[in-house]
Amino acid sequence: MDARRSPPRVSLLGAQVDLITPGEMLRFVDIVAAAGGSAVIANHNAHSLALMRRDHALAEFFHQADVIQIDSTPMIAWGRLLGAPVTRAHRSTYLDWRAQFWPLADLRRWRVFYLGGAPGVAAVACRRLGAAWPNVTLASNDGFFDSAPGSTDNLRLLERIEAFEPDIVFVGMGMPRQERWILENRAHFTKGVIFPVGAAFDYEAGAQATPPRWSGRLGVEWLFRLLSQPLRLGSRYLIEPWSLLPAAGRDLAAALGGRAQG
Repeated sequence: MDARRSPPRVSLLGAQVDLITPGEMLRFVDIVAAAGGSAVIANHNAHSLALMRRDHALAEFFHQADVIQIDSTPMIAWGRLLGAPVTRAHRSTYLDWRAQFWPLADLRRWRVFYLGGAPGVAAVACRRLGAAWPNVTLASNDGFFDSAPGSTDNLRLLERIEAFEPDIVFVGMGMPRQERWILENRAHFTKGVIFPVGAAFDYEAGAQATPPRWSGRLGVEWLFRLLSQPLRLGSRYLIEPWSLLPAAGRDLAAALGGRAQG
């Protein structure tokens, strides 16, 4: 991370995360984009923590990421319980920082490419965002393509993104597909800050209900999502987190051991 001083990096639930606020992250993005460089901004939550234990490609994606944000209020609460210097200000997701991002993108006249979503959804989001932020140049491609490395679809997509010369690339194809795609294709990007952003443009297009921001601040955004899509998200929110108990136990043992030595 030559573009900025590295933020503190801590280990939570078996993963490394950066203690970086949305504002600090955007300042880093601004510096990288101004220099015409490339970087990957990742984010960890309970879902990613569970998945990467059995998905080596996802684990490698986080290993290579330039910045790893905390996308989880429960992770922050756990870190505070352990005595880590983490606060609610370190929660950083697209919905947390989009109100800061788009004015900055408009001011800097950024070129933003979005990859993902159902056919037509991203195009609607681009029209809405383009009307609100006329100095931003937007382009998109839906997520229904052959993303295998070397496939004709993927090579044509990479050529299109390269020709667009993006400052920002949002990849919204769901975890872990979006992270795998970034990992497999990172070498093709000499320009552009790359974010995995899930359903970001579904929210912008109005295709999916946006969780109220108070739910994020209170740590119950997951409940809003669960109630919205119980069949799809039931296992993710009600069963998967239990797989993190061994990592939580190791965190607790390490914290208690450190206090005993102190």
